[in-house]
Amino acid sequence: MSKNPVKTTPTSFPAESAHFLLPGPAGVIEVVTEPAESEGEDAQATARGIAVICHPHPLHGGTMHNKVVTIIERSLRELGLDTVRFNFRGIGKSEGEFDEGIGESDDLGVIVEWARKVCPNAPLWLAGFSFGSYVALRNAKHLDADALITIAPPVGRWEFETIELPDCPWLVVQGEDDEVVDPQTVFDWVEQLEVSPQLVRMAETSHFFHRRLMDLRGAIKNAMRSHLPKANDPA
Repeated sequence: MSKNPVKTTPTSFPAESAHFLLPGPAGVIEVVTEPAESEGEDAQATARGIAVICHPHPLHGGTMHNKVVTIIERSLRELGLDTVRFNFRGIGKSEGEFDEGIGESDDLGVIVEWARKVCPNAPLWLAGFSFGSYVALRNAKHLDADALITIAPPVGRWEFETIELPDCPWLVVQGEDDEVVDPQTVFDWVEQLEVSPQLVRMAETSHFFHRRLMDLRGAIKNAMRSHLPKANDPA
């Protein structure tokens, strides 16, 4: 992947890996897309949806190149989804400054608008890790996401109580040895929710899933495979 994104915004979803700048509310947003790589006999099939993935906290080293973000991307691409990663404002080539999740939500909205323009009939999945899962969750309902994946959601560190919860399939993955997000706080939060996300608890797993990334990949694919549209459904 080139370190210098192109400035021309694609008008269709790129057939190969692409790195470009998209006009956003605080300046340009740096974006990377990858086409679907469905498993087995479906390897050449039309994409079964598009997934937009949000990265962890910008002020603590979070970028779209984070290892957990890239394993989420790989998992969803292997399930047959086109994928979109992007840097929040102020990170990499993205312009602007950190905005406590508010401006970052606007960034996500622009990415989703572009995704729906280039793939107008494709199911939209949102995913995020840590801070990125907070941004994905707080926007899933009004962006009308078809599925949501939140990895190590930072419950207790951000305002989760007032978020309008989605009614789409929703996966929560939480490591039991997370040193950044308190695991029990996450488990208690899931337990009292009015909706019921699927919770995967991973034993002996830290916040950044050290030595457990392949297990995370399997957990995502196993949990979300049944929520994919059929391969022969219209995109």
